[in-house]
Amino acid sequence: MAVDLPVAVDAMGGDNAPGEIVLGARMAADELGVRVVLVGLPEAIGDAGGLEILPASEVIGMEEDPAQGVRRKKDSSLVRAAEAVRDGRALAMVSAGNTGATMASALLRMGRLKGVVRPAIATPIPNIGSHPSLLLDAGANAECTAAMLVQFAQMGAAYSAARYGVSGASVALLSIGEEKSKGSPLVKEAHALLDDTPGIRFIGNVEGRDLLTGVADVVVTDGFTGNVALKTLEGALRFLMDQLVAAFGIDEDTAKAAEVMLPHLAPLVAEFDPENTGGAMLLGVDGVCVISHGSSSARAIVSAVRVAHDVAVAGLVEGLAASVATR
Repeated sequence: MAVDLPVAVDAMGGDNAPGEIVLGARMAADELGVRVVLVGLPEAIGDAGGLEILPASEVIGMEEDPAQGVRRKKDSSLVRAAEAVRDGRALAMVSAGNTGATMASALLRMGRLKGVVRPAIATPIPNIGSHPSLLLDAGANAECTAAMLVQFAQMGAAYSAARYGVSGASVALLSIGEEKSKGSPLVKEAHALLDDTPGIRFIGNVEGRDLLTGVADVVVTDGFTGNVALKTLEGALRFLMDQLVAAFGIDEDTAKAAEVMLPHLAPLVAEFDPENTGGAMLLGVDGVCVISHGSSSARAIVSAVRVAHDVAVAGLVEGLAASVATR
C-alpha cells in the first residue's frame, strides 16, 4: 500500500457540509501533514485551500434510501469516494453523511473481505485513563447470527490492535447478566461459540452498566442492541452534562464551585466528546471507511482523517482479513 496516498473526504456529507467539512479537511492537511482529497461538487466546495478536488455531480441526502441512493446516484460524492479507495487512488474514505449510504457505498464499491458474512460498525467507548473499548455492531445489522457475532469479535480484536496497539484484545458479549445461562437464544449460542473459538480471548458476558468501565477491549452484540445501547449512553451523558451546567449557574455559591470544579471536569468532557473520537469504523469491507457523526464540525473531521490515515497505514484491512481467515 502506498502510504502517501490521500484520504478521500466526502465534502457533501453531514449537517454542516460543505463548509465545516472542507475546513476540517484543510485543517487536517495542515496539522497532520496528511494528504487529503475532497470529493464533491466543485462549485459547492469553493476554496479548497490547495487541496485536490475529485469532482462528483450528485449528493445522496441524509433522508434518502441508502441502497437506492447508491444505485441511482452513481456520480455521488459517496460513491466516488468509495471508488477512489477501491481503485487505489485513496488510502481511506471519511464521510459524515447518510450512514446507511456510506455503508452501502463502501460495501458495493469496495466489496467485502473474503469470508466476511456482514460488515459491522465499530464505535469507540471512552475509558478514563486507558484506551477506548470497541462496541460492535453499533447499527449495521439489526439481525445477526451467533457466527456473525464471533466474526465481529475477531474483527474488533484486529481493529483494537491496529488502532490502539492492543495485543490479544479481551472480548466480552453484551447480555442481561454475567452468567452464561443468561440472555436470548442468540446470546447463549454466541457465548458457546466464542468460548470455543481459538484465537479469541473471551471473558464472558457483560451488562450495559459495564460499558464505561473498560472491562473488555471489545464488546460484541447485534446491531439493534448495540445501537440502542450507544444512543442510550450518549443521551445519558448529554443529560448529565446539561444538568451540571445548569446547576453551576443557579447562584453565586454554585458559580464559585464551578470555578473550582471546571478545570477538573474539562478533561473528562474532552474524553467523552464525540468530536475527538474520529467516528466509527466500518469493519469487513475491502478498504478503510470512517463514518463520522452527522453533526461533525471541522475538528471532528480532523479526528476522522487522523484515524483513517493511521489505521490504513497500520494495515487494518490486512489484519481484518487475517482475523476472519482463522475460522
